Amino acid sequence: MILSAVTFLPLIFALALAFWPNERTLRHLALGFAVIEFLASLAMLAQFDSSTAALQMVEKFPWIERFGISYFLGLDGLSLWLVLLTTFIMPIVLLGAWNAIENRVKGFLISVFVLQTAMIGTFLAMDAIFFYLFWELSLVPMYFMIGIWGGQRRIYATVKFFIYTMFGSVLMLIAIIYLMFLTQETLGTMSASILDFYKLKIPFVGGQFFTLQTLLFFAFALAFAIKVPVFPFHTWLPDAHVEAPTPGSVILAGVMLKMGTYGFMRWTIPLFPEASEYWAWLFMTVGVVGIVYGALVAMVQPDIKKLVAYSSVSHMGYILLGLFTFNHFGMSGSLYQMLNHGVSTGALFLLVGMIYERTHSREISKYGGLASVLPLFTIAFFVITLSSIAVPMTNGFIGEFLILLGSFKAEPAFAYVAVTGVILGAVYMLWMFKRVFFGEKGELVKDEHHPLHDLSLRELCVLAPMVLMVFWMGLFPNQFLDLSKASIDHLVNDRTNYQLVIKGQNDLGPETKTAAISTQKTGDAQ
Repeated sequence: MILSAVTFLPLIFALALAFWPNERTLRHLALGFAVIEFLASLAMLAQFDSSTAALQMVEKFPWIERFGISYFLGLDGLSLWLVLLTTFIMPIVLLGAWNAIENRVKGFLISVFVLQTAMIGTFLAMDAIFFYLFWELSLVPMYFMIGIWGGQRRIYATVKFFIYTMFGSVLMLIAIIYLMFLTQETLGTMSASILDFYKLKIPFVGGQFFTLQTLLFFAFALAFAIKVPVFPFHTWLPDAHVEAPTPGSVILAGVMLKMGTYGFMRWTIPLFPEASEYWAWLFMTVGVVGIVYGALVAMVQPDIKKLVAYSSVSHMGYILLGLFTFNHFGMSGSLYQMLNHGVSTGALFLLVGMIYERTHSREISKYGGLASVLPLFTIAFFVITLSSIAVPMTNGFIGEFLILLGSFKAEPAFAYVAVTGVILGAVYMLWMFKRVFFGEKGELVKDEHHPLHDLSLRELCVLAPMVLMVFWMGLFPNQFLDLSKASIDHLVNDRTNYQLVIKGQNDLGPETKTAAISTQKTGDAQ
């Protein structure tokens, strides 16, 4: 029951916080809970078998039997590191937000733990309806985190975030329901299990948009593309980041965006292989457009937090590009870059939050010469900047290198355009770093009445794990890549006939049956 424990412990912690009588110890209690959750996820890592692509530690029980809906949790190499990323970031977020949230602290902490359950459940759910419930649940706490604890334009940002993501989610729900009825036609029993969905051979005709597989493909892909977010659906993200409190921005960039890219790997590509391959050019195109566009817009931002937000748009473009290369280099690079982005961009938002707490300003023009008064802060910011621009020996280099290698192997033209994003990324990040830390002293640094103080012990404890991961992942990537290798290989090599089994089980009931749609049913479905 380890997967259930990892998934629902945060929800139990949220209930405990709701009834905790001592307001002064709420933060300490929440931090302890987050550490316990991280340790529980490490126990999951200790039991993981990297030699197989099968689902492990599976927990499956009937839930709504009439519709084939089950409580179904499973773990493989595609979801392992994303769950660990989620549990790793949460204690850092809570410690980093120690002074950032001053009002309604209990409500904020409850929202954080509910959101953690939703994100972990999204990565572990192997039943489509169960997956959808977790997917939608994640919107609610983030809605309140931005709407209650956000900036001046928080209502606008919250509504925009909610409308965008809900629109895509409704289309995905329609597609899920259709697939459930399709399993009833082909298997004789309605099912929402992803293992049954993988058995379906859905008709596809290249060059025709209104074929069944293409329509279902875009219903899923649009929901995931908005969550990533993919250009041109990215406009909700900068507003959400700028208005969200620092911990909200860290969670959004560090984990929530990965729900979209994970959705492509787990659902869209293996469920609709022909449509994915046929429309790969479209997603690779919007990926490289996002890379270049995000970098160019970041370059002209006067607000340091908005600059980091647009850099996130650019970096997520690399992940999308790698996913649609359909080779081991690109897809393993994309999964690795999901982790890298969570560490580097999450750390950037933490650093921006720390300087905002001191100055109450995010305008780059008001900084300048920070290195002379905040040396430790400068060093930490510089290390994370190196990671963000993918300097060798940092984690960012490994992910981007693998993605560029995979895209060059798949379609060199996309690699040529994408590599310009590396140059542009170095330009806007180093230019920003120069202006903020080594430029002419700004008014905030000159203000003798409000001297700036360097990193506190608490802030050093927040940043130390992030800096450690930058170099650990950059110097020893195989320690991370090897655990997902079997699952990536299976997805790449068997993509057109992708199947999953449960480790240690040969008889899976109706899920072992071959589900193919006959020519007659193909015509009826179309």
